[in-house]
Amino acid sequence: MTASDQQHAPRPGMPVDPPNGPAGARGSAAQDAEARGGVDPHLLQQLADAHGVGTSFQGWDGLPHAVAEETLIKVLAALGVQAHTNQQIQAALAEAELAPWRRMLPPAVVIQQGEPAQVPVHVRDGATAYLTISLEGGAGTRKAVQQDVLMQPRDVDGVSVGRATFALPQDLPLGWHTLHAESESTRASTTLVVVPAKLETAKGLEKRRGWGLATQLYSVRSKRSWGIGDFADLADLAALSGARGADYVLVNPLHAAEPVPPVQPSPYSPSTRRFFNPLYIRIEAIPELAYLKPRKRALVERLHEEVAGLNKDANRLDRDAVYAAKLQALELLYHTRRSPARQAAFDDFCRISGSGLDDFALWSAIREDLAPDDPLWKDPACALGTTEAEALREKLADRIGFHRWLQWICDEQLEDAQRTALRSGMRLGVVHDLAVGVDHSSADAWTLHDVLAPATSVGAPPDMYNQQGQDWGQPPWHPARLAEAGYAPFRNMLATVLRHAGGIRVDHILGLFRLWWIPVGNAPGDGAYVRYDHEALIGILALEAHRAGAVVIGEDLGTFEPWVRDYLAARGIMGTSILWFEYDGDSPLAPEKYRTQALASVNTHDLPPTAGYLAGDHVALRSRLGLLERSEAEERAEHNASLEKMLALLRERGYLPDGGAGGGPSASEEQTIEALHLLLTQTPSVLLGVALVDAVGERRVQNQPGTTEALYPNWQVPLGGPDGRPVFLDDLPANARFNTLLAAVEEALHP
Repeated sequence: MTASDQQHAPRPGMPVDPPNGPAGARGSAAQDAEARGGVDPHLLQQLADAHGVGTSFQGWDGLPHAVAEETLIKVLAALGVQAHTNQQIQAALAEAELAPWRRMLPPAVVIQQGEPAQVPVHVRDGATAYLTISLEGGAGTRKAVQQDVLMQPRDVDGVSVGRATFALPQDLPLGWHTLHAESESTRASTTLVVVPAKLETAKGLEKRRGWGLATQLYSVRSKRSWGIGDFADLADLAALSGARGADYVLVNPLHAAEPVPPVQPSPYSPSTRRFFNPLYIRIEAIPELAYLKPRKRALVERLHEEVAGLNKDANRLDRDAVYAAKLQALELLYHTRRSPARQAAFDDFCRISGSGLDDFALWSAIREDLAPDDPLWKDPACALGTTEAEALREKLADRIGFHRWLQWICDEQLEDAQRTALRSGMRLGVVHDLAVGVDHSSADAWTLHDVLAPATSVGAPPDMYNQQGQDWGQPPWHPARLAEAGYAPFRNMLATVLRHAGGIRVDHILGLFRLWWIPVGNAPGDGAYVRYDHEALIGILALEAHRAGAVVIGEDLGTFEPWVRDYLAARGIMGTSILWFEYDGDSPLAPEKYRTQALASVNTHDLPPTAGYLAGDHVALRSRLGLLERSEAEERAEHNASLEKMLALLRERGYLPDGGAGGGPSASEEQTIEALHLLLTQTPSVLLGVALVDAVGERRVQNQPGTTEALYPNWQVPLGGPDGRPVFLDDLPANARFNTLLAAVEEALHP
């Protein structure tokens, strides 16, 4: 984000400055509107524009839809702007104009490396100003040069304030630096982030395309698991697939859930997006296990035996039972004396993780005994930094230490999984998935309260699949407060997730441009888009990925502005192409027309595995659950017609023999799945994804949107084969279906 005094056209998706003197221009209209018991809609629209709130949106029917005035007022209130009367709106518009002049420096400055950038410094009119840059890590100091830019001073609360404009050096290194402004007795500092103009980590994939497996880790069990797939299973899966030519393993979000059972099944509704879920810890991989006394060692083995039988359950995973057993074992290991080297490593991890880890551990320790709806979480007297919170920090010191230790163990085992993946020959290794947000009762909602907008939820406007809209029940980032924090919470989250990773998939990356805010009490469809500084957020994402040597894959499906995909590609962020969603008019998109900078795959976790999709299992399931808005016969007819178009393309390209629906009598389900993947190998997309469920013939969907746990076990389906029996990691080396599909993809990409 370049600060500039020059007038310029607003970038797409960015807030625009309010016009000068709005109150006088519309005074009589505002008075008339207020006399009628409402606010002047034109004034309200100006205020919404000034704060990045969309006053209309394009519906799934392709038509523009106006956002209700009451919704705009609520969204503005969530941003801290009162707009219930014309007088409030006029005052807020005036404040929006003056706000930059009240600050000596902007709240944060994000610039692209090598690009010219200017920073405004506001001082008393006529005063001399200086601007210097402290480079990250004490690497030195640089000076900014004042420019000859004429700008009329402004009256700010009776004081004449001028603006000095400084040009930043164009050779600043990438990183997190600090700007220091000084004038007479006034000083100010702000964050300066220098980000890559383009992320280049995927460059090698352009020369040699790659493929990998995608899976829900919790569902992938080995015979050594405690009923849930874990970090050691991830390492084994990476080794298995890496030996067959895979370049990565993409897993579901591994974010932490609740600290004690019961835990939220959905990995997309975590308690924090920064730290990891101890549920995935492999107990036997913790070195201290070797030093447990025999009685305690026997107890750990007994705990394992109590849940080992859950591995055989082919229908449903039991996170609560597994986590309860693991926590007991982990307690024993935590209190086992660590060697000096191990203790030093733990201390170093805590130092690097800083206050963010301390605060998450504090929340976890409190949450062990308090319900998510306990009044403490909403009580300002108990917020972070208060006397009450600090008293709890002292009282719960041992429990806080335990939760910090759990994160260290997660970090160690993730490091081992990534090391194993790279050693197997993978170029990327583990690719993490970043969820859109967190639950309202989560750790982040409490520890990051100051940079969130808790009076709203993130969701999506109505579309053809969800005609009432969607409410995901997650508080969004507050754009201005996130900038005020120097984007540190966003940076820390990314840096932690990328610490031992070769890539990151950003779920709903469109949310870094704009998010659908739903005020508390409103229906999902009664919301508004709020714009974010995408230049800053995408830039920081690129910087942290660059530092980690990781690729970034944006899940850019759904409703988006047409320029967004081009922008992401220009910044080196890959997109996502799902075969069933890629159409050219009424026909499936020809493979050669796919995007190059994308991860292409046959399906995604919100769709049934391909075996189930080919059979139309999802139609029968949705009918049984009462989710269809028309008859099952009509739904199935449309599905079959769509499926036939895809099969026709496969036959046309020679991947299936000519014949009737289903690819003809000679084409089996397994052959059709292979053909679909081979079709994708003919795209220019630099990455290809193979879902593990497709490689083993699983038919059941992991997540059925629109259902509750009472209707369908979302995110609780263990990996199984076509016969419904569990498929274990131990079975994969001899699984003909698994080996055949992976070999076919590898041969097609790298003959």
